Amino acid sequence: MTVSILIFLPVVAAIIVALLKNEVAKYAALFFSVAELVIAGIFLSRFTPDASTQFIIDVPWITKFGIYFSAGIDGISMIMVLLTTLLVPLIILSTFQHEHKNAGAFYGLILFMQAGLLVVFTALDGFLFYVGWEAALIPIYFICALWGGENRIRITIKFFIYTFAGSLFMLIGIIYLYLQTPGKTYDLHEFYRVALDARHQSFVFWAFFLAFAIKMPLFPFHTWQPDTYTEAPTAGTMMLSGIMLKMGIYGVIRWLIPNAPIGFIQWQSLVIILAVISIIYASLIAFNQKDGKRLVAYSSIAHVGLIAAGIFAWNLQGIQGAMIQMLNHGINVVGMFFIWDIISRRLKTRDISQLGGIAKVAPQFSIAFLIIVLGTVGLPLTNGFIGEFLLLSGVFQYSAQHYVNIVLATVAGLTIIFGAVYMLRMYKNVMQGETNELTATFTDITGSEKLTLGIICILIIVIGVYPHPIMQISEAAVNNLIHTVNARVN
Repeated sequence: MTVSILIFLPVVAAIIVALLKNEVAKYAALFFSVAELVIAGIFLSRFTPDASTQFIIDVPWITKFGIYFSAGIDGISMIMVLLTTLLVPLIILSTFQHEHKNAGAFYGLILFMQAGLLVVFTALDGFLFYVGWEAALIPIYFICALWGGENRIRITIKFFIYTFAGSLFMLIGIIYLYLQTPGKTYDLHEFYRVALDARHQSFVFWAFFLAFAIKMPLFPFHTWQPDTYTEAPTAGTMMLSGIMLKMGIYGVIRWLIPNAPIGFIQWQSLVIILAVISIIYASLIAFNQKDGKRLVAYSSIAHVGLIAAGIFAWNLQGIQGAMIQMLNHGINVVGMFFIWDIISRRLKTRDISQLGGIAKVAPQFSIAFLIIVLGTVGLPLTNGFIGEFLLLSGVFQYSAQHYVNIVLATVAGLTIIFGAVYMLRMYKNVMQGETNELTATFTDITGSEKLTLGIICILIIVIGVYPHPIMQISEAAVNNLIHTVNARVN
């Protein structure tokens, strides 16, 4: 049993679903996405949590240029596979209250995007990684451009230009590493063995970093994100924020740092500074947002900034914190965007100042909303707590060597305080107080809404109470990667 079934099932499903219409397409997409989740569960049950790569497929593709269809799963990849296969069914389920024009194409694009994401998270060949990277971009472009908001064309073109330009830099880096390998191959592990001096590693670092920093996004490469998240249809926003931005974070861990470890050491402090700026900048802007969806978009930048800081601290706590927080952030941000989709669909507004008192007329909705908010701000015994605790622990451990960086680490910790302030204030303004003429008509959640929010809330609590099984999946692989990079630096 190889990873190929995980990659190709969504492609076949996308073709089938694209030929269907309306309700049939919707239920078929949900069926295929649940089937993919079941297959991922089978892989997890057979997975050995050590440092090895398992379920490998490695077949010749374009042999003349040393290109193989090579993919597999280790502990780092397994977390990303679980993230992708878990969130796609939830995202599809969250759309059941919407009527999408040309539903077959809409759901087909989501499934095709899932295939591209899984290629990125499992690829062991640089060319295949790049193909998956671009394959995931194409469907989200059309999802945003065809089903987005009023300014969708202008915003989507900006998003496409940003991400495509970053991809070209990465392609240059991949080709450069290919040319340095003795056997002219794109094999990831051969890339790891390439011996470059500091100047050339610095070049490789920036070629990859630009692509990954745009995708995450990290300040100052973030300007496409708030507009795109706001204008995209909710399912598109969920795919972007819940899964697609993790491509950049995963790329840093798997492709950037191990391929340019000396370049990484040279620019480590600068990136941590950029990450801390992202946290503060995005949090301050989130304070002033009146549009709920836009507030969540900026909060996502702040959370990703902390994840980036934890990764570049480059220790077990930081990387493990990043791994579990990628999963947690995906769950929480999908839940938060779904909350605002429900509000927007019922009341035709996302303006926080026009809302209030919804908890009085929708108690089940208010409980689900509160649990997601608490998970997002990292309350102990919710999923967000363990990730943020490990990330901050990793940053402080790195900072202990340098006084200036201790200041940065302290500032990075403000993300927890800032996040709690603007998230809880948003909840208060939307849910508490007296109802007004608009919110008095709000109806409580039912059907697919209740099921989607129920699953998200259960995940928030279960992972928060007992995160050990998830952390155990990636620990050996993370340790092995840290040792590999440190050995190359030394």
